[in-house]
Amino acid sequence: MEFDTIAAISTFPGEAGIGIVRISGEDALEILSRIFRPFKKKDIKSVKSHTIHYGHIVDPETGEVYDEVLVTVMKKPHTYTREDVVEINCHGGIVVTSKILELVLRNGARLAEPGEFTKRAFLNGRIDLSQAEAVIDIITSKTMLANRYAQKQLAGVLGQKMRELRDKIMGLLSHLLALIDFPEENVEELEKSEIKKKNKKTQKK
Repeated sequence: MEFDTIAAISTFPGEAGIGIVRISGEDALEILSRIFRPFKKKDIKSVKSHTIHYGHIVDPETGEVYDEVLVTVMKKPHTYTREDVVEINCHGGIVVTSKILELVLRNGARLAEPGEFTKRAFLNGRIDLSQAEAVIDIITSKTMLANRYAQKQLAGVLGQKMRELRDKIMGLLSHLLALIDFPEENVEELEKSEIKKKNKKTQKK
């Protein structure tokens, strides 16, 4: 269940010019091929990654046309979740987007939990935990200053600093453990003042 194909409406519910239904997972392209009728006949599963295609969403059981759409195909690993991702850009509105989502779910996807696309990105190593938190901060930011800090965090600035700190601490700890465990191996001893100095540098970071 953790890595099955998920789908959700990615735009704000309500009346708008455009609505987006996003699908992510191993079966994303297979599901799309069942419900999408390209304007120019083509195998949608074989198209190039990061391309947009015009056509209609059609119920394969009844032949009913749901909407005229633009479909974006993004193939793994170069996607937000590092899985195959499809975005159906349809007309906005609760009825249209909900009907298309319902059709996607009937054809093999599962409704995504809140934040699950970002969770997938984290689990698949696309972003670290600080970047995952930054996504929420960007969405909820009320000022440009808050947005600016969140954007830096999303770019990996905080994560990089944390990794640098971890490496410094682990390096110092490894040296001290080597002194304790292998005193006969002539491991270079660190003076108490030097340990304090290294510790202060780490705290300033």
